Amino acid sequence: MSEITQKILSWYGSDNPGTLTNLARLLEQGSLAGTGKLVILPVDQGFEHGPARSFAPNPPAYDPRYHFQLAIEAGCNAYAAPLGFLEAGAREFAGQIPLILKLNDHDLLQNEADPIQAITGSVADALRLGCVGIGFTIYPGSSYRFEMYEQIRAIAEEAKQYGLVVVIWSYPRGSGISKQGETAIDICGYAAHIAAQLGAHIIKVKLPTAHIEQEAARKVYEKEGIPISTLADRVRHVVQCAFDGRRIVIFSGGPAIGEAELLEEIRGIRDGGGFGSIIGRNSFQRPKAEAIRLLQQIMNIYRGQ
Repeated sequence: MSEITQKILSWYGSDNPGTLTNLARLLEQGSLAGTGKLVILPVDQGFEHGPARSFAPNPPAYDPRYHFQLAIEAGCNAYAAPLGFLEAGAREFAGQIPLILKLNDHDLLQNEADPIQAITGSVADALRLGCVGIGFTIYPGSSYRFEMYEQIRAIAEEAKQYGLVVVIWSYPRGSGISKQGETAIDICGYAAHIAAQLGAHIIKVKLPTAHIEQEAARKVYEKEGIPISTLADRVRHVVQCAFDGRRIVIFSGGPAIGEAELLEEIRGIRDGGGFGSIIGRNSFQRPKAEAIRLLQQIMNIYRGQ
């Protein structure tokens, strides 16, 4: 085990040996093993956005097994997906890559000003499928946010009892904030802190912009001179908001964008001290050979190359 991995494990002093072992498995897997960086392939978009919108750009991706293969061949640290996708390949690819079961999901069949997700899997499912951890989405800003906080508190308690890693997708969204505010620097930092307070080992947030949503926060950012002008500055601040960098914060790849723009974002995450990326549509919507090449470029950037 690398010294970096040992240092990261030391931040989680309340966890049992099972959870620390699974966290170490994530950190010591794939092309970035032992670097303290993570690149995870998440494929919950079929449920979240619909199969055609998600997979038609690259039809082999309709097959759940494709994503196991992509994550393994690219050298990712882990593969995260809802229950059905993991059940469709967990036996065939058993032991080849750490798995994270996404325990809640929502659909786009109805417009909602205040979203909430349905619980679609369980800790028992994660254990049955050999997962190292569970994933859960919260929506700070939704009128249902307190219900989601209470759900993950109970689920995280159970997951940790059985030695599983807890990953929280913390996505500000809902009537409490504007569309621009969903990625505002003050809101992203707040979302990361909430996830850390809810017991997450790994926190997933969106890349922050320089917009400040809350007027009370604006006064503090200006008075204290908090640097937010560059992406690296903003990433550094979001990581700081997660217990001064003592929780793993990774950043969403977001909608499919051009390769040059994506790689520039990765450099910003690296330079700001982010722990890595969770790259879905920007990988699996490309042909496999192209996706593997892109993911390996991303990993090279995180290695400082």
